[in-house]
Amino acid sequence: MHTPPRRRTVLAAALAVTSASAGCSVPEPRRAAPTADPAPGKPIASARSRRALLMQFSAHPDDDLYFMNPDTQRLLDAGVPLVSVYVTAGEHTGRNRIAGMPETPPDRAAYSSARHQGLRQSYAVALGLPAFTPWRREVLTLSGGRRAESDVLTHGGRRIELVFLNLPMHTTRRYMAVPALWRDRALELRTHLSADSPVTRSDPYDYDRLVEVLTGLLRRHRPTVVHTLDPDPDIQHSDEATRGRDSEQPGYSDHGDHTAVASFTWAALCRWVSDAVRDGEPIPAFTTSAFRGYYNRHWPKNLPPRVLAEKAARLVPYGGDPSWRCGNPSGCGDYGVGGDRPLTNRKGWVRSTHHRWPGPAPALAAAPDGRLAAYGVLGLRAVRWRETAPGVWSEPVDLGGGPLAPVLGSAVLDDGRVLLLGVRFAALDGHGGANRREVVLLEQRSPGGGFLAWRGLGSPERGDDRGRRIGSPVAVTAPDGRVHLFVRNADQGVSTRVRAADGSWSPWRPLPGGGEVQDGLAVSLDASGRVHVYAAGRESVRHWVDGVPGPARLPLSGSTVASAGGELYHRAPAAARLDGPHGDAGLDGYGAVVAARSPELGTVLLGTDGRGRPALRAGGRLRTRGGTAVATALRLDARGATVVGLGADGHPWSWRP
Repeated sequence: MHTPPRRRTVLAAALAVTSASAGCSVPEPRRAAPTADPAPGKPIASARSRRALLMQFSAHPDDDLYFMNPDTQRLLDAGVPLVSVYVTAGEHTGRNRIAGMPETPPDRAAYSSARHQGLRQSYAVALGLPAFTPWRREVLTLSGGRRAESDVLTHGGRRIELVFLNLPMHTTRRYMAVPALWRDRALELRTHLSADSPVTRSDPYDYDRLVEVLTGLLRRHRPTVVHTLDPDPDIQHSDEATRGRDSEQPGYSDHGDHTAVASFTWAALCRWVSDAVRDGEPIPAFTTSAFRGYYNRHWPKNLPPRVLAEKAARLVPYGGDPSWRCGNPSGCGDYGVGGDRPLTNRKGWVRSTHHRWPGPAPALAAAPDGRLAAYGVLGLRAVRWRETAPGVWSEPVDLGGGPLAPVLGSAVLDDGRVLLLGVRFAALDGHGGANRREVVLLEQRSPGGGFLAWRGLGSPERGDDRGRRIGSPVAVTAPDGRVHLFVRNADQGVSTRVRAADGSWSPWRPLPGGGEVQDGLAVSLDASGRVHVYAAGRESVRHWVDGVPGPARLPLSGSTVASAGGELYHRAPAAARLDGPHGDAGLDGYGAVVAARSPELGTVLLGTDGRGRPALRAGGRLRTRGGTAVATALRLDARGATVVGLGADGHPWSWRP
């Protein structure tokens, strides 16, 4: 059983106040608040010196299965090893409910143990092994002498490690422990002891200790891909009965533990990078993906039947069954989740996978000599890779700007200079401190050359809380030289700023008639040079055209949309078929789609097929590439279509079908 939280004396320390322009502040008592310096030019760890590794951070056992798959499974299938960290014990009320059976007395230690066993069963099956395959279970010593359970399974050269920190979910019926730990610097919690665990002693945690432990785990494993939950869930007002039934925190579309654990994880990522900067070490080279949680129940579903069936199948061994003989006396899974319940649950969490910051990545542009440059976010900082020969990419060059959300928007000016646009974590303080996001701009000084200093473009929202809800920026350069920038806002509409040809920016303003739309906006120019913006709404796709008042409403889309030449490409809810202006576009699959158009090739489409492979539709032909990618981008030029993917090792690859 866990010990109730107690108050302790706050450590006396002077904390430096860091301005938003200096990057993400993550206070700690032993020194001034570290920052991820936005100035460029830091060394970055080489992709060639390390092996790809996925590390994911969840609040509860099953968050990864519900919200991060199929992305996690695709990387596992590609041979990428996994370290999965679970911050809470998942003990909840201590009742492992069995359908049709009377409730048993609560036993939090046993329920936590049963959920951990369910994870071992699910990940054994994910490696192609029997569900009850034994794992190596041992005590892992963490920063400050704290302990966690580490369960390791290897098979066929693949490796999975599950790390259970076991902080409590609740301390009373209505008390959310980890969210309170994020808000309150003076709070201390003790870890929960799960039955049958090799960890037999409880440890204390406060805000700083949890950030320190998560940072230590990152430093120990040095992942190249990081999965987190959503630190900035949508504003979503529900009546108290609905909210309580659906476990959503007041006012927002997610569980409070998800938001707090995601915030702690991003704070740890900031500290990992800032410690490297402080110590003169190379910036750790990793990509990030944050996944929406209970958001999934509020929007049209986006996984087609084949992908959904595969995702739901990972929850069946996790849920287990009371008749199973798994060898764990406390239980063989989370019984309320097993069988067909992932697919029959009215909340429908399993039926979608949404990224918090969706969009095409990396951004591509051609240098004056015709070679490509790719821009992305690595180690929370903007970087540039250059082609040294066709299909051969340089090591990344640091452009600074961090800490940045995972996706950059871009536009190319008439003279060939590149504009990069991102969302910066301007502050991430916790314990009642600043928690701020802002849109930032990096402008190239000359075509193919260096860049000016980073510039803040602010936010369409007033106040930190609303500003946390802004989405990924998208932009396009119109024939008159103006750059149109669009972001999703806190009201789930679309806001815009326009850069004039002389470099000055208009104020932020909302597009009229926005309604409620999802992030993942699509923007393109038609043959007349007019700007078209598409956004997938709750009841229809919204379509704005420059100079036309109000949006048009188009058929409902399940997820993000794509546009080329002013035309729309999207998938209906829960459908594999991609529809275009003339019906079936011939690119079945799931997830984000990129569209581009050239006079020579017409419209070219890039997406992911049902098996997670990059797929390209061009000239009436469909081509697929083996393997997987963290992100892919498309470039059309005189050489034809070029796909640039970012591998799980953080290094680009090229594919010219």
